[in-house]
Amino acid sequence: MPEQRFDPHDLAQMAPRYRARLINSLSGFKSANLVGTVDGDGRTNLSIVSSVFHLGAVPPLMGFIVRPHTVERHTLENLLETGYFTLNAVTHPHYDAAHQTSARYDRDQSEFDACGLEPLFVPGFVAPFVAQSPLRIGLRLVAHQPIALNQTELVIGEVVQVMVDDAAVQEDGYIDLEGLGVVAVSGLDSYHQTARLSRLSYAKPEHPPHRLMLSGQPEEDA
Repeated sequence: MPEQRFDPHDLAQMAPRYRARLINSLSGFKSANLVGTVDGDGRTNLSIVSSVFHLGAVPPLMGFIVRPHTVERHTLENLLETGYFTLNAVTHPHYDAAHQTSARYDRDQSEFDACGLEPLFVPGFVAPFVAQSPLRIGLRLVAHQPIALNQTELVIGEVVQVMVDDAAVQEDGYIDLEGLGVVAVSGLDSYHQTARLSRLSYAKPEHPPHRLMLSGQPEEDA
């Protein structure tokens, strides 16, 4: 099958937006999350990100990457000011509204209002959640590191709040994201529904994996 090949010279000669779409597509399917923040004056902000990653379970840490702070980055500025932010899974009914939060709204214009999403505040937690999301995570900022290689910003938070639809949490702790209708994103603007192939057992050198039921039980025991 014919293929295209790109070397450093080819990449350097590409139009910026073409190169951005190409490179962003290389990492494949990623989770789509809305980051909810608020500033010290109570102005809410909502921004879609596709760079969220799991960092560890003890303590429970998650992080994401913010683009270079060469212009106003309300999400970054807000979470640095308050020390808190939320991650909210994007679902099929609301992915177009979630995508619209990437537009460059003025600081005084909340993306919640502009994009038709509802803020949800929990007593004792300063940052807003997204009411329409079936999986909401509240995080306390624990690390912020500028990355000298490309001037992006690494944000790491400790999970201090989790709100998820009850039916999605399986017996062994697994969360059924597909059952929640969560979408994935590839590149900068392509959204996808998922189709589970199978859950597989914990990998051990002496045993090939076997398929599990959604609940985590082996299929043969079901």
